[in-house]
Amino acid sequence: MANARDLAGRTIVVTGASSGIGARFGEVLAARGARVALAARRLDRLEALTDTIKANGGEAMAVEMDVTDEASVIAAFDAVDEQFGRIDTVIANAGRDAKGSCLELTLEEFDSVMAVNLRGVFLTAREGARRMVTHLDPKARRGRIVLISSITSQMATPGLSAYSASKAAVNRMGKVMAKELARAGINLNMLLPGYIETDLTADSFQTESGKMFLASFPRRRLVEVEELDGLICYLCSDASSAVTGAEFTVDEGQSV
Repeated sequence: MANARDLAGRTIVVTGASSGIGARFGEVLAARGARVALAARRLDRLEALTDTIKANGGEAMAVEMDVTDEASVIAAFDAVDEQFGRIDTVIANAGRDAKGSCLELTLEEFDSVMAVNLRGVFLTAREGARRMVTHLDPKARRGRIVLISSITSQMATPGLSAYSASKAAVNRMGKVMAKELARAGINLNMLLPGYIETDLTADSFQTESGKMFLASFPRRRLVEVEELDGLICYLCSDASSAVTGAEFTVDEGQSV
């Protein structure tokens, strides 16, 4: 049986890798033996993370990518192909939010969220899939795409109308893409993390309203980013050869 911890020989592109979940994924996947291409707009952060991974014995490269720009996405994948060879795994993680009542949310903010969270995920997944179908054996079922969604796609959380809508769309789009890509030997799944303490969320949970929100969770705690390690490695590995079109929720029961 395939080992979910063994990613040796895989070439993985991770978007939104300059901080938070994406940065963590880059480190974990490289530690399991994968060649990891870290993609984001903030190249300086990517290069620092790449140096850390290499210092720990892993293989990594930094590549600048704006997921909302098709030409940028294509150029980034070209750079990965040139340095690491053909990719077989993509993690579409780049995302952003816009907090505020639907009465206050501007059209510019709404469009920006959709551009990153939906169009960006589509462009990333599509470009990866287009390359995989040219070189992977469909019968081997070794292609992997993971779309990072959110439990807010399944919850009515005030202040997150655009963000929640974008993530719900990712889930439905992902299921359709999974069906379209199944016979090409590419598995596509969605990972729905709960509220996690990252650089972007830490401050908000220290406010009075944030503490009250935290107290409403069944276990009254945030998910630790390390608790996603096992699942992301599984979804990228040969062990998940029969898993596609699925949604995986990791949220300590926050959405129950």
